[in-house]
Amino acid sequence: MKIGNKQFGVIILSTFPDEESSISLAKKLINRKLCACINLTKVRSLYNWNDKLEDQEEYLVLFKTTTSTVEELKSNIKRAHPYEVPEIVEVRMNKVSKSYLSWLAESTNKIEKKKQKSRRNKRL
Repeated sequence: MKIGNKQFGVIILSTFPDEESSISLAKKLINRKLCACINLTKVRSLYNWNDKLEDQEEYLVLFKTTTSTVEELKSNIKRAHPYEVPEIVEVRMNKVSKSYLSWLAESTNKIEKKKQKSRRNKRL
């Protein structure tokens, strides 16, 4: 959701089978500026899969991004996720400090960074 040029913060939740796969994907997505940061924690998940009750340790990752990159982020998570049916849940940040939202936007804004680089090169 965008109003004019205003961006909103978004959190994408996804669970992973192990810490290695979650960290590996998170680093790639942060480097591509699709999310500003992640939080990761080990959780215990109970769920039905193929008519069997599963009780597994998983890693819950909170990917923090903005409305301008959320669709590309979700697509990349889905494509690289190790699960057959990955959990990809979008939660909108309805109330967030202006300074944090500015940092999120700056950290996920690929276009602005390219413009700044080209401006610097012109000065040289």
